[in-house]
Amino acid sequence: MMYFNLSPFVETIVKIPALPGSGVRVTMPPNQDWTDMKRCAGVLAVVMSLMGVLATSCRGGSGGTGDDPYKFARARMVEVQLAGRDITDLRVLEVMRAVPRHRFVPDGLRDQAYRDRPLPIGHDQTISQPYIVAFMSQTLDLKPEDRVLEIGTGSGYQAAVLGELVREVYTIEIVEPLGITVRETLKSLGYDNVHVCIGDGYGGWPGEAPFDKIMLTAAPAEVPMPLLEQMAVGGVLVAPVGEHRQELIRIRRHAQGWERETLFGVRFVPMTGRARDGRGR
Repeated sequence: MMYFNLSPFVETIVKIPALPGSGVRVTMPPNQDWTDMKRCAGVLAVVMSLMGVLATSCRGGSGGTGDDPYKFARARMVEVQLAGRDITDLRVLEVMRAVPRHRFVPDGLRDQAYRDRPLPIGHDQTISQPYIVAFMSQTLDLKPEDRVLEIGTGSGYQAAVLGELVREVYTIEIVEPLGITVRETLKSLGYDNVHVCIGDGYGGWPGEAPFDKIMLTAAPAEVPMPLLEQMAVGGVLVAPVGEHRQELIRIRRHAQGWERETLFGVRFVPMTGRARDGRGR
C-alpha cells in the first residue's frame, strides 16, 4: 500500500484498487466540497502512472512480457488529454492508460497513436481521438456486469476499452476487411469477452438483446428504432446523430419510454448500409 497526501482537495480517504494486494490511499482534509474531487483526477492519473501497476493489470498492457515503448506516451495522453479535461471516471482513466492504441492503427501511424486526433484506418474509416473514446465510455456510466452493444467496430480500439470495463461486448462492423482484421487483433490481445459480427448494425443484435448499454461510433440521421428497442429498461445509449450537422446524444430508456439529451457537436463518419440508403426508414 502506498500513501499520498493530496490536500487540500476533499475530505475523505479514497482507495483505488490496482493489482491484488495493492492500491493508492489518498488522505485529504475535512470540510471540502466533493466537487473538488474532479481536480484530483489529473493528480491521481500521474500518481498511478508512476506506480506502473495499472498499466499491466489489463489484458491489453505489456503483461510483464517486456518494456512497453508506448507506456509513457499513454500516461501523458491520460494526464493531458483526458484527466486534464473533464474525464473523471477513474476506471476509464485506468483502462485508457492500459489499452495499447498503437495496436489498432496502421503500422505507419503508430508514432501518432497517442496524439489527440482521429487517424485513418482505411476504407474511409477512422479511429476516434482518445478523448472521444474516453468521453463516450464515461457517458455510458458502465458497470462491470454490463452487456454492451457497439455499432461500428472500426479499428476495435473502442471495443477493447469497453471490453476492459464490462462483462460482455457485442460489436458489429459493416466493412468486412476491417471486421476480419479487428477480430484477429482483439483475439491476439486476449479479449475473449468481445464478440465481433460482420454485417449491417442497423438492426442490432436481436439474438443477444436486451443490452444494458449501446454505443454507436458512426452517425445515422436518427438512431434506428431496432436499437432503441434492444435497450434494457434502465439502459443508456450514446450516439452521434445527424447528416450535415452532427450532435452527440444520450438516450435513457425508462419503463414509460425514452429520454433524449443532447451533449455537444461532433464529427463522425456516417453510418452506412440501411441507415444511409433509406431502407431502414
